[in-house]
Amino acid sequence: MPTTRNQDKDKINREVADVILKTKEPPVARFRLLSGGMEPYHRLDIKDENSVITGDKGCLACGNCIDSCPVLRKYPERFQLTEQRTSFALEACVGEDCEQCYSCILACPQVDTAYKDYIVDEVAPETIQPAPRITSLDSYFMAIIALVMGIMIGVFIAR
Repeated sequence: MPTTRNQDKDKINREVADVILKTKEPPVARFRLLSGGMEPYHRLDIKDENSVITGDKGCLACGNCIDSCPVLRKYPERFQLTEQRTSFALEACVGEDCEQCYSCILACPQVDTAYKDYIVDEVAPETIQPAPRITSLDSYFMAIIALVMGIMIGVFIAR
């Protein structure tokens, strides 16, 4: 019997998700629209008691996607283009320079967990490059550097 997590992943539209993920732009806004919208268990401070926000797919402007974006961490001057903290501002600031790390999707509280699980389990492992293999020459090089540093420190202390 499939687990609840696998059942949720079966309900997502993988074909559309794959097309969005291959596009070289921040995908968080599109995934938010693919998702079911605001869940009833989210707690927001809403002044109007008659407001129903369940199912709302509008951006909350929480800024989680912007805070998690590595492009904006590398180039903070890009964020000076706007004061907004929305997924649309992320698209405007990053554009086609998106590194396709999908951290914006994982940070968004409105993207369904099933899409996040799909990305983490099936998409992200394909995009992560394996670490370069450490060769024996690398450790010899570090040993030589350590020896030279040790000699320099010894000479400095002996004086």
